Amino acid sequence: MINKNVETALNEQARKEEFSARLYLAMAIWCEVNGYPGAASFLYDHADEERMHQMKIIHYINERGGMAALYELAALKTEFNSLEDIFTQVLAHEEFITNSINELYGLTMAEKDYTTGNFLQWYITEQVEEESTMRTILDKIKLVGKDKAGMFHVDKELEAMAQSNAAGNV
Repeated sequence: MINKNVETALNEQARKEEFSARLYLAMAIWCEVNGYPGAASFLYDHADEERMHQMKIIHYINERGGMAALYELAALKTEFNSLEDIFTQVLAHEEFITNSINELYGLTMAEKDYTTGNFLQWYITEQVEEESTMRTILDKIKLVGKDKAGMFHVDKELEAMAQSNAAGNV
């Protein structure tokens, strides 16, 4: 049976993952209607990935004898200033999620719920990759600045990343 404090914290983490999915969906929509089809594809894929993260937590809670819960989500921002603005926010959000997972892991150790701590190892590793990827993308966007040809190439690279991710999930 899952520890009740851990169950509550896992449900909160599932809510954060669901919010992440919706945030990236809103960003993908903005990209799609503002001429960045590659960034839109990349962010649509990331929205799906965040939903998968949420589902893993939900199934884990239920499999451990708890009960997953759905919570109300905060309103989303749907207007952005630029692709740089979007990826600056994505990186900040991924850092927030990393901190949240680290706090959750700390709780599992304090509660001596080592099984859940082990489950969270996948998320801890995943966050290192997420932050690194977003930093790299943001660095490239900053490198090209306002150069439209450079931004075109960044968008194409994001599209290739989305296609590569989709091919890896087949």
